[in-house]
Amino acid sequence: MEESLTNNSDAREQPLLSIVMPVFREGASLSAFVADVRSALKQSNRPYELVLVDDGSPDDTWKVITTEAKGCQALRGLRLSRNFGKEAALCAGLEYAQGDVVIVIDADGQHPPSLIPEMVRMWQASGADIVEAVKRRRGRESLSSKLGAKLFYFILNKLSGFHFKGASDFKLMNRKAVDAWLKMHERNVFFRGMTVWMGFTTVQSPFEVVPRWAGKSAWSVFKRLKLALTGITAFSSFPLHLVTFAGVIFLGLSVLLGIETLYLKLTGRAVSGFATVILLELIIGSLLMISLGIIGEYLARIYEEVKGRPRYIVTESIGPQC
Repeated sequence: MEESLTNNSDAREQPLLSIVMPVFREGASLSAFVADVRSALKQSNRPYELVLVDDGSPDDTWKVITTEAKGCQALRGLRLSRNFGKEAALCAGLEYAQGDVVIVIDADGQHPPSLIPEMVRMWQASGADIVEAVKRRRGRESLSSKLGAKLFYFILNKLSGFHFKGASDFKLMNRKAVDAWLKMHERNVFFRGMTVWMGFTTVQSPFEVVPRWAGKSAWSVFKRLKLALTGITAFSSFPLHLVTFAGVIFLGLSVLLGIETLYLKLTGRAVSGFATVILLELIIGSLLMISLGIIGEYLARIYEEVKGRPRYIVTESIGPQC
Protein backbone atom coordinates (compact mmCIF):
# COMPACT_ATOMS: atom_id res chain seq x y z
CA MET A 1 0.00 0.00 0.00
CA GLU A 2 1.46 3.34 -1.05
CA GLU A 3 2.31 5.88 1.59
CA SER A 4 0.52 9.23 1.76
CA LEU A 5 3.62 11.38 2.36
CA THR A 6 3.12 11.29 6.11
CA ASN A 7 6.02 8.99 7.02
CA ASN A 8 8.76 11.58 7.59
CA SER A 9 9.15 14.26 10.20
CA ASP A 10 9.46 17.08 7.65
CA ALA A 11 6.11 16.21 6.08
CA ARG A 12 4.36 15.97 9.42
CA GLU A 13 5.32 19.54 10.26
CA GLN A 14 3.66 20.86 7.11
CA PRO A 15 -0.06 21.62 6.71
CA LEU A 16 -2.26 18.78 5.51
CA LEU A 17 -3.44 19.31 1.93
CA SER A 18 -6.89 18.02 0.96
CA ILE A 19 -7.87 17.51 -2.67
CA VAL A 20 -11.65 17.55 -3.11
CA MET A 21 -12.83 15.98 -6.34
CA PRO A 22 -16.53 15.77 -7.32
CA VAL A 23 -16.91 12.83 -9.70
CA PHE A 24 -19.76 11.91 -12.03
CA ARG A 25 -19.55 9.25 -14.73
CA GLU A 26 -15.74 9.39 -14.97
CA GLY A 27 -14.97 5.68 -14.51
CA ALA A 28 -13.08 5.37 -17.82
CA SER A 29 -10.45 8.00 -17.03
CA LEU A 30 -10.52 8.39 -13.25
CA SER A 31 -7.56 6.11 -12.42
CA ALA A 32 -5.26 7.96 -14.81
CA PHE A 33 -6.40 11.34 -13.53
CA VAL A 34 -5.91 10.34 -9.87
CA ALA A 35 -2.41 9.15 -10.76
CA ASP A 36 -1.64 12.56 -12.28
CA VAL A 37 -2.98 14.33 -9.18
CA ARG A 38 -0.86 12.19 -6.89
CA SER A 39 2.19 12.83 -9.06
CA ALA A 40 1.62 16.58 -8.79
CA LEU A 41 1.14 16.32 -5.02
CA LYS A 42 4.48 14.56 -4.63
CA GLN A 43 6.15 17.66 -6.06
CA SER A 44 4.71 19.68 -3.18
CA ASN A 45 6.31 17.28 -0.66
CA ARG A 46 3.60 17.62 1.95
CA PRO A 47 1.06 15.29 3.58
CA TYR A 48 -2.18 15.03 1.64
CA GLU A 49 -5.54 13.36 1.40
CA LEU A 50 -7.76 12.77 -1.62
CA VAL A 51 -11.51 13.17 -1.09
CA LEU A 52 -13.41 11.74 -4.06
CA VAL A 53 -17.19 12.23 -4.09
CA ASP A 54 -19.17 10.00 -6.44
CA ASP A 55 -22.28 11.98 -7.32
CA GLY A 56 -24.50 8.98 -8.02
CA SER A 57 -22.66 7.87 -11.17
CA PRO A 58 -24.48 5.22 -13.23
CA ASP A 59 -21.24 3.64 -14.47
CA ASP A 60 -18.39 1.92 -12.57
CA THR A 61 -17.02 5.13 -11.04
CA TRP A 62 -17.53 3.93 -7.45
CA LYS A 63 -15.83 0.62 -8.25
CA VAL A 64 -12.82 2.53 -9.58
CA ILE A 65 -12.71 4.70 -6.43
CA THR A 66 -12.83 1.58 -4.26
CA THR A 67 -9.96 0.05 -6.21
CA GLU A 68 -7.89 3.21 -5.96
CA ALA A 69 -8.47 3.37 -2.20
CA LYS A 70 -6.90 -0.07 -1.78
CA GLY A 71 -3.65 1.23 -3.23
CA CYS A 72 -3.61 4.62 -1.49
CA GLN A 73 -4.24 4.98 2.23
CA ALA A 74 -4.66 8.74 1.78
CA LEU A 75 -7.77 8.34 -0.37
CA ARG A 76 -11.25 8.84 1.06
CA GLY A 77 -14.35 8.11 -0.96
CA LEU A 78 -17.96 9.20 -0.56
CA ARG A 79 -20.85 7.81 -2.57
CA LEU A 80 -24.02 9.89 -2.74
CA SER A 81 -27.35 8.08 -2.87
CA ARG A 82 -28.23 9.71 -6.21
CA ASN A 83 -27.12 12.46 -8.54
CA PHE A 84 -27.53 15.60 -6.41
CA GLY A 85 -25.48 17.76 -8.77
CA LYS A 86 -21.88 18.94 -8.79
CA GLU A 87 -22.43 21.76 -6.30
CA ALA A 88 -23.90 19.36 -3.72
CA ALA A 89 -21.07 16.87 -4.27
CA LEU A 90 -18.60 19.69 -3.81
CA CYS A 91 -20.31 20.59 -0.51
CA ALA A 92 -19.93 17.00 0.66
CA GLY A 93 -16.23 17.01 -0.17
CA LEU A 94 -15.58 20.28 1.64
CA GLU A 95 -17.46 19.12 4.73
CA TYR A 96 -15.50 15.86 4.90
CA ALA A 97 -12.09 17.35 4.06
CA GLN A 98 -9.79 17.61 7.07
CA GLY A 99 -6.89 19.50 5.53
CA ASP A 100 -5.44 22.81 6.62
CA VAL A 101 -5.52 23.70 2.92
CA VAL A 102 -8.15 22.45 0.47
CA ILE A 103 -7.96 22.36 -3.32
CA VAL A 104 -11.12 21.78 -5.36
CA ILE A 105 -10.55 20.25 -8.79
CA ASP A 106 -12.79 18.70 -11.45
CA ALA A 107 -12.18 15.03 -12.29
CA ASP A 108 -12.77 15.33 -16.04
CA GLY A 109 -9.19 16.46 -16.73
CA GLN A 110 -10.04 20.01 -17.79
CA HIS A 111 -8.41 21.35 -14.63
CA PRO A 112 -4.69 20.47 -15.04
CA PRO A 113 -3.22 18.76 -11.93
CA SER A 114 0.19 20.15 -12.94
CA LEU A 115 -1.00 23.54 -11.64
CA ILE A 116 -1.36 22.25 -8.05
CA PRO A 117 2.32 22.79 -7.00
CA GLU A 118 2.18 26.35 -8.40
CA MET A 119 -1.03 27.08 -6.51
CA VAL A 120 0.54 25.84 -3.28
CA ARG A 121 3.65 27.94 -3.95
CA MET A 122 1.54 31.06 -4.60
CA TRP A 123 -0.42 30.47 -1.40
CA GLN A 124 2.75 30.18 0.65
CA ALA A 125 4.44 33.17 -1.00
CA SER A 126 1.47 35.54 -0.93
CA GLY A 127 -0.21 34.56 2.33
CA ALA A 128 -3.57 34.85 0.55
CA ASP A 129 -6.60 32.93 1.80
CA ILE A 130 -7.65 31.78 -1.67
CA VAL A 131 -5.71 30.97 -4.82
CA GLU A 132 -8.11 30.98 -7.76
CA ALA A 133 -7.27 29.31 -11.05
CA VAL A 134 -8.60 31.64 -13.76
CA LYS A 135 -9.31 30.54 -17.32
CA ARG A 136 -7.24 32.25 -19.99
CA ARG A 137 -9.49 30.68 -22.60
CA ARG A 138 -12.51 28.44 -22.21
CA GLY A 139 -11.16 25.73 -24.48
CA ARG A 140 -13.21 23.88 -27.09
CA GLU A 141 -16.82 24.98 -26.82
CA SER A 142 -19.64 25.59 -29.22
CA LEU A 143 -20.36 29.19 -30.17
CA SER A 144 -23.68 29.07 -28.32
CA SER A 145 -21.96 27.87 -25.12
CA LYS A 146 -19.35 30.64 -25.28
CA LEU A 147 -21.93 33.33 -25.98
CA GLY A 148 -24.18 31.96 -23.23
CA ALA A 149 -21.31 32.00 -20.72
CA LYS A 150 -20.35 35.57 -21.65
CA LEU A 151 -23.95 36.72 -21.33
CA PHE A 152 -24.36 34.99 -17.97
CA TYR A 153 -21.21 36.50 -16.47
CA PHE A 154 -22.02 39.93 -17.92
CA ILE A 155 -25.44 39.88 -16.26
CA LEU A 156 -24.08 38.46 -13.00
CA ASN A 157 -21.25 41.00 -12.84
CA LYS A 158 -23.65 43.89 -13.41
CA LEU A 159 -26.32 42.70 -10.98
CA SER A 160 -24.12 41.43 -8.15
CA GLY A 161 -21.32 43.99 -8.24
CA PHE A 162 -18.71 41.19 -8.10
CA HIS A 163 -16.23 40.24 -10.81
CA PHE A 164 -16.62 36.66 -12.09
CA LYS A 165 -14.92 36.77 -15.50
CA GLY A 166 -12.77 33.68 -16.02
CA ALA A 167 -13.77 32.28 -12.63
CA SER A 168 -13.71 28.51 -12.15
CA ASP A 169 -14.25 25.96 -9.39
CA PHE A 170 -10.52 25.15 -9.46
CA LYS A 171 -9.43 26.84 -6.23
CA LEU A 172 -7.12 26.55 -3.25
CA MET A 173 -8.66 27.66 0.05
CA ASN A 174 -7.04 27.78 3.47
CA ARG A 175 -8.89 26.43 6.50
CA LYS A 176 -10.18 29.88 7.48
CA ALA A 177 -11.82 30.32 4.09
CA VAL A 178 -13.22 26.78 4.07
CA ASP A 179 -14.73 27.16 7.55
CA ALA A 180 -16.32 30.47 6.54
CA TRP A 181 -17.74 28.88 3.40
CA LEU A 182 -19.19 25.98 5.41
CA LYS A 183 -21.14 28.45 7.56
CA MET A 184 -23.28 29.31 4.53
CA HIS A 185 -26.04 26.72 4.62
CA GLU A 186 -28.19 27.61 1.63
CA ARG A 187 -29.46 24.69 -0.47
CA ASN A 188 -29.06 26.51 -3.79
CA VAL A 189 -25.28 26.51 -3.95
CA PHE A 190 -23.18 28.52 -6.41
CA PHE A 191 -19.65 27.71 -5.24
CA ARG A 192 -17.57 30.16 -7.26
CA GLY A 193 -19.95 33.00 -6.47
CA MET A 194 -20.00 32.24 -2.75
CA THR A 195 -16.19 32.26 -2.54
CA VAL A 196 -16.09 35.68 -4.23
CA TRP A 197 -18.82 36.99 -1.92
CA MET A 198 -16.78 36.09 1.20
CA GLY A 199 -14.23 38.74 0.29
CA PHE A 200 -11.10 36.93 1.47
CA THR A 201 -7.70 37.87 0.07
CA THR A 202 -7.39 36.19 -3.31
CA VAL A 203 -4.60 35.75 -5.84
CA GLN A 204 -5.11 34.37 -9.33
CA SER A 205 -3.27 31.73 -11.31
CA PRO A 206 -4.13 31.58 -15.04
CA PHE A 207 -4.54 28.25 -16.82
CA GLU A 208 -5.65 26.82 -20.14
CA VAL A 209 -8.78 24.67 -20.21
CA VAL A 210 -7.80 21.38 -21.85
CA PRO A 211 -10.13 18.87 -23.53
CA ARG A 212 -11.84 16.24 -21.41
CA TRP A 213 -9.91 13.00 -21.03
CA ALA A 214 -12.90 10.85 -21.93
CA GLY A 215 -16.67 10.93 -22.36
CA LYS A 216 -18.97 13.89 -22.74
CA SER A 217 -19.80 16.70 -20.37
CA ALA A 218 -22.81 16.09 -18.12
CA TRP A 219 -23.65 19.80 -18.27
CA SER A 220 -26.68 19.95 -20.53
CA VAL A 221 -28.27 23.21 -21.64
CA PHE A 222 -30.95 22.75 -18.98
CA LYS A 223 -28.37 22.24 -16.20
CA ARG A 224 -26.39 25.29 -17.32
CA LEU A 225 -29.56 27.38 -17.37
CA LYS A 226 -30.52 26.12 -13.91
CA LEU A 227 -27.08 27.02 -12.53
CA ALA A 228 -27.30 30.45 -14.17
CA LEU A 229 -30.68 31.11 -12.54
CA THR A 230 -29.31 29.95 -9.19
CA GLY A 231 -26.30 32.24 -9.51
CA ILE A 232 -28.33 35.31 -10.50
CA THR A 233 -31.11 34.85 -7.92
CA ALA A 234 -28.59 34.03 -5.17
CA PHE A 235 -26.58 37.21 -5.63
CA SER A 236 -29.04 39.86 -6.70
CA SER A 237 -32.63 40.92 -6.07
CA PHE A 238 -32.51 43.38 -8.97
CA PRO A 239 -34.83 41.31 -11.20
CA LEU A 240 -37.56 41.81 -8.58
CA HIS A 241 -36.96 45.56 -8.61
CA LEU A 242 -37.02 45.43 -12.41
CA VAL A 243 -40.62 44.22 -12.21
CA THR A 244 -41.49 47.29 -10.14
CA PHE A 245 -39.70 49.63 -12.55
CA ALA A 246 -41.50 48.08 -15.51
CA GLY A 247 -44.82 48.48 -13.71
CA VAL A 248 -44.15 52.17 -13.08
CA ILE A 249 -43.18 52.74 -16.73
CA PHE A 250 -46.30 51.01 -18.01
CA LEU A 251 -48.42 52.97 -15.52
CA GLY A 252 -47.00 56.19 -16.95
CA LEU A 253 -47.70 55.04 -20.50
CA SER A 254 -51.24 54.05 -19.51
CA VAL A 255 -51.89 57.51 -18.05
CA LEU A 256 -50.64 59.17 -21.25
CA LEU A 257 -52.74 56.90 -23.45
CA GLY A 258 -55.76 57.51 -21.20
CA ILE A 259 -55.36 61.26 -21.52
CA GLU A 260 -55.00 60.96 -25.30
CA THR A 261 -58.08 58.73 -25.56
CA LEU A 262 -60.16 61.10 -23.42
CA TYR A 263 -59.03 64.08 -25.48
CA LEU A 264 -59.96 62.39 -28.77
CA LYS A 265 -63.33 61.40 -27.33
CA LEU A 266 -64.14 64.91 -26.15
CA THR A 267 -63.10 66.47 -29.46
CA GLY A 268 -65.13 63.94 -31.44
CA ARG A 269 -62.12 62.50 -33.23
CA ALA A 270 -62.15 59.07 -31.60
CA VAL A 271 -61.56 56.23 -34.11
CA SER A 272 -61.67 52.48 -33.85
CA GLY A 273 -58.38 51.26 -32.37
CA PHE A 274 -58.81 47.51 -32.33
CA ALA A 275 -55.22 46.77 -33.44
CA THR A 276 -53.81 49.16 -30.84
CA VAL A 277 -55.85 47.55 -28.06
CA ILE A 278 -54.74 44.04 -29.05
CA LEU A 279 -51.12 45.15 -29.23
CA LEU A 280 -51.28 46.74 -25.77
CA GLU A 281 -52.93 43.64 -24.32
CA LEU A 282 -50.19 41.42 -25.77
CA ILE A 283 -47.44 43.67 -24.38
CA ILE A 284 -49.02 43.99 -20.94
CA GLY A 285 -49.86 40.28 -20.85
CA SER A 286 -46.27 39.33 -21.73
CA LEU A 287 -44.93 41.68 -19.08
CA LEU A 288 -47.23 40.16 -16.46
CA MET A 289 -46.19 36.60 -17.35
CA ILE A 290 -42.50 37.49 -17.26
CA SER A 291 -42.98 39.30 -13.95
CA LEU A 292 -44.78 36.31 -12.44
CA GLY A 293 -41.97 34.07 -13.69
CA ILE A 294 -39.30 36.21 -12.01
CA ILE A 295 -41.25 36.31 -8.75
CA GLY A 296 -41.80 32.56 -9.04
CA GLU A 297 -38.05 31.93 -9.29
CA TYR A 298 -37.44 33.73 -6.00
CA LEU A 299 -40.40 32.00 -4.34
CA ALA A 300 -38.99 28.64 -5.48
CA ARG A 301 -35.65 29.47 -3.87
CA ILE A 302 -37.40 30.44 -0.63
CA TYR A 303 -39.49 27.25 -0.74
CA GLU A 304 -36.40 25.06 -1.16
CA GLU A 305 -34.59 26.82 1.69
CA VAL A 306 -37.59 26.62 4.06
CA LYS A 307 -37.93 22.85 3.57
CA GLY A 308 -34.49 22.47 5.12
CA ARG A 309 -33.65 19.19 3.42
CA PRO A 310 -29.98 18.11 3.41
CA ARG A 311 -27.91 19.10 0.42
CA TYR A 312 -26.91 15.47 -0.14
CA ILE A 313 -27.15 11.97 1.35
CA VAL A 314 -24.08 9.73 1.68
CA THR A 315 -24.95 6.09 1.11
CA GLU A 316 -21.45 4.63 1.35
CA SER A 317 -17.96 5.73 2.31
CA ILE A 318 -14.46 4.33 2.35
CA GLY A 319 -11.10 5.41 3.67
CA PRO A 320 -9.72 6.58 7.02
CA GLN A 321 -12.29 8.06 9.43
CA CYS A 322 -15.07 7.78 6.82
